[in-house]
Amino acid sequence: MKTFLRAIQLTQPIGGIALAYFIYAFFYNVFGLVNFVLLKPLLDVLFNSVEPTALQKYLTPPDFSWSLAYFERTFNYYFAQIIVHYDKFTALQFVCVIIVISVLCKNLFYYLSMLTRESIKVNVIKNARGKLYHKITALQLGYFSNQRKGDLLARMTADVGEVEGASQFGLDLVLRDPLALILHFVILFSISVEMTLFTLLILPISGGLIALLSKKLRRKSIAGQQYIANVVSIVEETLGALRIIKAYNATGYVRQKFDDANQQYGRQIYSIARTRELASPFSEFAGVFVVALILLYGGSLILSDNSSLSASEFIMYLVIFSQIITPAKAISTAIGNIQRGLAASERIFEILDTPTQIQDQTNAQKLTSFEQQIAFKDVSFRYEERWILQNINFTLQKGEKVALVGETGSGKSTIADLIPRFYDVQVGEVLIDGINVKNLQNESLLDKMGIVTQEAILFNDTIYNNIAFGTPHARPEAVEQAAQIANAHDFILKTEQGYQTVVGDRGMKLSGGQKQRITIARAILKNPPILILDEATSALDTESEKLVQDALHNLMQHRTALIIAHRLSTVQDADKILVLKNGQIVEEGNHETLMQKEDGIYKRLNLLQTN
Repeated sequence: MKTFLRAIQLTQPIGGIALAYFIYAFFYNVFGLVNFVLLKPLLDVLFNSVEPTALQKYLTPPDFSWSLAYFERTFNYYFAQIIVHYDKFTALQFVCVIIVISVLCKNLFYYLSMLTRESIKVNVIKNARGKLYHKITALQLGYFSNQRKGDLLARMTADVGEVEGASQFGLDLVLRDPLALILHFVILFSISVEMTLFTLLILPISGGLIALLSKKLRRKSIAGQQYIANVVSIVEETLGALRIIKAYNATGYVRQKFDDANQQYGRQIYSIARTRELASPFSEFAGVFVVALILLYGGSLILSDNSSLSASEFIMYLVIFSQIITPAKAISTAIGNIQRGLAASERIFEILDTPTQIQDQTNAQKLTSFEQQIAFKDVSFRYEERWILQNINFTLQKGEKVALVGETGSGKSTIADLIPRFYDVQVGEVLIDGINVKNLQNESLLDKMGIVTQEAILFNDTIYNNIAFGTPHARPEAVEQAAQIANAHDFILKTEQGYQTVVGDRGMKLSGGQKQRITIARAILKNPPILILDEATSALDTESEKLVQDALHNLMQHRTALIIAHRLSTVQDADKILVLKNGQIVEEGNHETLMQKEDGIYKRLNLLQTN
C-alpha cells in the first residue's frame, strides 16, 4: 500500500484532474445504466403488457427529491402521459429517443474521461522521468561505480512505462470500476433485494482467488523488470564497444550473451502473462456462473408464481447484472497491471531514495573568487575498504602549476576529483582560501574550475555547442577565439559545416586529437581561475601535442593549474611536481631538484621515457 500511495504522488498535480475523472466516470456509468433500465418500458410496450388502468398512478407529477425513485417516477409520468394521450407506438418512439440521447451522453462522458486519464498518464511519465533524471544527475560519482548504465536506462524507460500503465489502471480501479459496481448494485437492489443478496455470496470467493493471483504476479513482475534491465545493459555495452567486439571477432560471443538474456526475459514475461491473463477469464467465468445461478433461481420463482418480479423486470435484472462482468473483469485486469506497476515503482523509488552524499551544507558559503591557495591537510580517502590516499599534504598557491606524476593507480586522479568535490574525503580537509570545500556552495565551487579529462567527452551535437557547453550565453567570436587558442580552429573550418558540424555519438566523427582539442577549447572558453588537466594531452599526436602544449602554456600564465601527466616531458616547467606511490606523496620539488636525486622515482621514470 505504501508503494501504491507513493506511485500515486507521481501523478501530481492530481486533485482537480482526479475529481474531473470521477465526475465524468460517474455520468458515463449513469447514462450506461439508463440504457438498460429503459429495457423494461421498451419490453412492456413491445409485449403489450402495459394496461391503461395500471398507468393511472403515474399520471400525477412526482415531488422533487434527490433519489432514484424520483427519477423513475418522473420517467413513468411522461411515459404514462404519452400512452394515455397518444398511443403505444408514440411511447415506443419516446423510449427510443431517450435511449439515443442516453447513448450520446454516455459516449461524450466516456471521451472526456479518457482525455482526463491520458493527461494523468502524461503527468506520470513527465514527473517520474523528471524526478529520476534530476536524482541521477544529483548523485555522487561513486554511486555509478557499482551501477550498470543499462539498468539505469531500463528504469528510465521500461519501468516508467509500467508505472504509466499502472496509473491508468489505478484510476479505473479506484474511481471508475468500483463506482460502476456500486451503481449497478443500487439498481439491482431496487429491483430485487432477495436475488441481489443471493448473487453476493459468490463474490468473496472469486475476490480471494484474484488476490492470490495478484500476489504471485507481483513477485514475477519484479524479476521481469530485472531481466529487461539486463537486456538493456548488454545492448548499451555492445553499442559502446562495437570496435573491440569486431576486432576480437567476438560477435558470436556477445550475440549468445544477448540471446541468453533475451530468452530469460521472454520466459519470465510469458510466465507473467499466464498469471495475469488468468484473472480476466476467471472473473468472467465467475460472473457468467452467477448469472446462470440467478437465471435458475429467479426463473424458478417466476415459474412457481412466488416472485413479485414481472417478466420484463426479470430480463432487465439479468441484463444489468451481466454488465457487472465488465467492471469486474476490468478490476481483475487492473489489479494485475497495478502489480507490475508497483514492482517497477519499487525499482524507481530505490534510486529516488538513495541519499545524495554530495550536497550543500545548510549554511554553505558562496565562493565568489579564488584569491590565495588550495590546500590538502592530512587527507586520506577510500572508495570502499582499501585506502586510495593516505595522509596527503600539499598546497597549490594561486598562479602555480603543480603536477602530479606516478604509476597508474597511485591516486593522481583521485586527488584531482577531491578539489571540485566529486567525492568527499573521509579524513582530513581540502581547503580553498582556507574554507573547507564541504562548506562551500557546490555550484559556486565548480564555477571556478575548468576540467579537461583524459577521455575526451563530447556530446552528439555541433562543434559549437560542444565548445560552448556550460557557457550557453557565449558570443560566437569568443567560441572561435577559444578554438584558436586550443589550435582547433583550422580543422573545424575544414569540416563539412564548420562550427555547425555534428560530431556524432561521443564525437565519433572526429579523431582523438581533434576531440581533445575541442574539450580544451571548452575549458578555455569558460576562463576559470583554476584548471584541472587530467592527462589532457594524452590523446594527441606529436604535432598536435606541441600545438596544444603551447596553448595551455599561454593559458596557464595567470591561472592556477593542477596537471596530471604520464608524459613527464609535459610537466618539466611546472612550479612543483608531486610524485605519488601507493596513495602517498613520496617526492616533491621541481624538475631540476627531482632529477638530482640519485635513486629518485621521478628520475627513474624520466629516464625510462627518454631512453
